[in-house]
Amino acid sequence: MSGVDQDRNAVGARRRDGGSFRDPSGFVFVESGVLYRQVNACYRDHYDLLVSSGLAAALIERRLMVRYEEAPSRNLDAAAYKILRPERIPFISYPYEWCFNMLKDAALLTLQLVRESLSFGVILKDATPYNIQWSNGKLVFIDTLSFQKYDPAQPWIAYRQFCETFLGPLLLMHYAGQPLQSLLLAFPDGIPLSITKSLLPWRSRLSLHTYLHIHLHEKMARQSVGHEQSSQNNFSEKKLRRLIDSLESLINSLRFAERASVWSNYYAEANQRNDYLQQKKSIIAGWISELPGLKRGLDVGANTGQFSCLLAKNNIDVVACDFDHNPINKLYNDVIAAQEKNILPLVLDVASPTPSIGVNNLERASFIDRTKADICLALALIHHLAIGKNIHFEKMVELFSKITRYLIIEYVPKADEKVQLMLKQKKDIYDSYSEDNFLKAFQKRFNVVDKKEIGDSRRVLFLMKKID
Repeated sequence: MSGVDQDRNAVGARRRDGGSFRDPSGFVFVESGVLYRQVNACYRDHYDLLVSSGLAAALIERRLMVRYEEAPSRNLDAAAYKILRPERIPFISYPYEWCFNMLKDAALLTLQLVRESLSFGVILKDATPYNIQWSNGKLVFIDTLSFQKYDPAQPWIAYRQFCETFLGPLLLMHYAGQPLQSLLLAFPDGIPLSITKSLLPWRSRLSLHTYLHIHLHEKMARQSVGHEQSSQNNFSEKKLRRLIDSLESLINSLRFAERASVWSNYYAEANQRNDYLQQKKSIIAGWISELPGLKRGLDVGANTGQFSCLLAKNNIDVVACDFDHNPINKLYNDVIAAQEKNILPLVLDVASPTPSIGVNNLERASFIDRTKADICLALALIHHLAIGKNIHFEKMVELFSKITRYLIIEYVPKADEKVQLMLKQKKDIYDSYSEDNFLKAFQKRFNVVDKKEIGDSRRVLFLMKKID
């Protein structure tokens, strides 16, 4: 799966990352399939301090920052100081695809980096979740150029950015009890303080920390518009550390009150159907063991990830996605508790996958553009797409052919009790929903390698390979 969003308009062997252009300190590019980061000369003193102070080595050793090495400085342009070769992230994800606890942990990691950097005379100049990614079972900071020399007389320059990109979304989800991470699609640079303030309930003012960081913060920011700011010379490291402690305390107190959803008890219910789940696992496990070169996996409609775990046990890096926030949040908690390194849980509706956004629609790549899986699981899914969402088989084929080489897909017949339950809620206009039409559509892009019925459920598993 793509580890970097590439500029589609780049010329020559060097392809600049489509989202790496805002910071004059440097940028990310790909050359001959290798990921690099250019450090510009204007960032020289800050980079040298990052290295000479020991901060970079300390963060890398503790797996808080992505590992990198300095590459030979060949073919440098006039603006360049050094070229770095960072460890490549298997799959780039974005905060509007993260569950509550993942965004919360990313916020806490950011504050931890601020606190620890201060001890080395350094500060974070950026505080955005886009600087954090998932790698080897942990959240890790990826932007080496976000550190700068600390000036004790100045307040934290990224404070407002932190409140708008991390704190605001977390507070809204905490108080509403609703998965609102997709608001960050509408506000990719962070939810403005004024909007967060207007959406929070009045009782949020009773929390001292929330009042200070949102309500009072917004009021002071509004009053400062059009007025010259004070010099802030009375700021100090002690005050900054108190600010970080206050933010950390507030974020640690936030919870997502999970409510029962349609799919909360999916596996418990499925387990009641004789040995349906066990037989399905046995069939899939057998197929996986026979397929060569499986490194990258995708589980669409993963729920709490039982089949994602099946792939992970075979040392396959899996992106486990589901439109339902609750099971993904649970899966994330389970992944953290088990120290699982191969599963990345994401909140994503495959019927409406994340689009490309940002400047020229190149800054943040779409889910489809980022996803190049060796194997994809689409289990107990297609009836929800075909009947629940009126998506034709041909449209499903178009999607899967773009994102995977092998496909394990479950066909659920129209007579199935779950399909019949869905049809009680709407008129049956699905005369074309049949196994023959399903196969006719998929065999335009995929060859059927194997087919197995799942016990006496009348459901059928197909192993397919994309036609080259």
